[in-house]
Amino acid sequence: MLTLSSLEEIQAAKESLEKLQTTYPNLFEKLLHVVNLTRALQFKYHFMGCIVMDEDPSHYSPNFVQGSVIRLYKKEVQLLKDDENFHVAKQVFADYKRIGYAKISLLIQGSTPESLMGAPVIQ
Repeated sequence: MLTLSSLEEIQAAKESLEKLQTTYPNLFEKLLHVVNLTRALQFKYHFMGCIVMDEDPSHYSPNFVQGSVIRLYKKEVQLLKDDENFHVAKQVFADYKRIGYAKISLLIQGSTPESLMGAPVIQ
């Protein structure tokens, strides 16, 4: 999915994520864990975003990965989704879906909005 985002949109997403981190630090830590796990397993951020948002992730599913690894990954994502305040994180993903799950994920990991300008390189 190719999306071109304005600096203002990305900055607004960053501010929402910072508010989430301040207001719900445990939820943010779970979210950061899932994003870091996604990166460590070299899965697409869009795959993670689809699972978080209850969308069909099949188009972005990792190829040549053992089913047991994907099941383990989905269990970790489910721990995030089971948090009592998960709806807050899900709303941030919904509000900024237009900028893309990859950019949202990179913001969660601490990237600056300026570094995310232009066409996305990763999904």
